[in-house]
Amino acid sequence: MQSGIIIRMDWHQYIERVPGVMIGKPIFRGTRITVEFVLERFAQGAQAEDLVKSYPSLTHDHVMAALAYAVSVVRQDELLLSAT
Repeated sequence: MQSGIIIRMDWHQYIERVPGVMIGKPIFRGTRITVEFVLERFAQGAQAEDLVKSYPSLTHDHVMAALAYAVSVVRQDELLLSAT
């Protein structure tokens, strides 16, 4: 959030699933780095800057896309849970 404006990240531009690559898990386009890996690193206390520095193929936008993807998945789960 910047200056009271919510910026929406279109994670579809950065994340894809490719059969046969990383067991079909969501990965960042053009890499073999999984979204799961980035989210796990966040859960362990990593900062976006650390991830970008440690993994040159990742950008800040990739990291933000991972968070937007996670929100999307959680929202979907909430929809499914509230329907039962």
